[in-house]
Amino acid sequence: MKVYINGKFYDKKDAKISVFDHGLLYGDGVFEGIRSYNRLVFKLREHIQRLFESAHSIMLKIPLSKEEMMKAVIDTLKINRLDDAYIRVVVTRGEGDLGLDPRKCEGKATVIIIVDKIVLYPQDLYKKGMSIITVPTVRNLPEALNPQIKSLNYLNNILAKIEAINSGYEEAIMLDSLGYIAECTGDNIFIVKNNQIYTPPQCMGTLRGITRDTVLEIARKSNILVHEHVVTRHELYISDECFLTGTAAEIIPVIKVDGRVIGGGKPGKITLKIMKEFRKLTKIEGVRY
Repeated sequence: MKVYINGKFYDKKDAKISVFDHGLLYGDGVFEGIRSYNRLVFKLREHIQRLFESAHSIMLKIPLSKEEMMKAVIDTLKINRLDDAYIRVVVTRGEGDLGLDPRKCEGKATVIIIVDKIVLYPQDLYKKGMSIITVPTVRNLPEALNPQIKSLNYLNNILAKIEAINSGYEEAIMLDSLGYIAECTGDNIFIVKNNQIYTPPQCMGTLRGITRDTVLEIARKSNILVHEHVVTRHELYISDECFLTGTAAEIIPVIKVDGRVIGGGKPGKITLKIMKEFRKLTKIEGVRY
């Protein structure tokens, strides 16, 4: 594996950054997870746009243009000769001192690109559906750390993930401070009721996922009514279908939540249709390399 760091490629064992990098010391940085399918990078421009928006929000200057960043992603894929890959783009504040002051890192941002394979959930769960739970850890308040920023500080999500694992589950639902469903530890969540799709709005502690937006686009083109508004656990429990979305997860059905069977206890027809249409899109949309 060759890893891109600040314009150069290093073998995995030699891919290192300073222990004084504020990305390590404080989680001070941003990232994107991207996928390529058969040498086609899906929604690359959208991911890079979101990366730059996250960086702008935390006043982190990325030392590359958007076009240069996309080229760096493509170059990393080519040198690693991967047709299908998970791509992690990381931009940290860079090397500073042991204090919080980001000015000590000025002009030293670190850009890292890693490409590899990823298996987020067992493959059989995509066919049978998965069971998930709600955990006590509440999603970060937008006023404290806006979930729209894909920052390197992912401890909020990790704590919820630990709670899921300790309870014997692969994934967990996180609520917002008002008790509404926000998202899962690494995925957006959708429900289906009476052939209509519902998902929490991005203003309620929810990341505006690239796959989430793709699903909304697929649904509208398929003449399926979609609603972005607050969702309660009761509405989830009595829904006909449920599924999760994310770059790494793609689209995965959910058949039980907090012990309640969802719908018929198997992936529903709308979920299966969305999954099918999504797979079609990954074959035709993106940047070729």
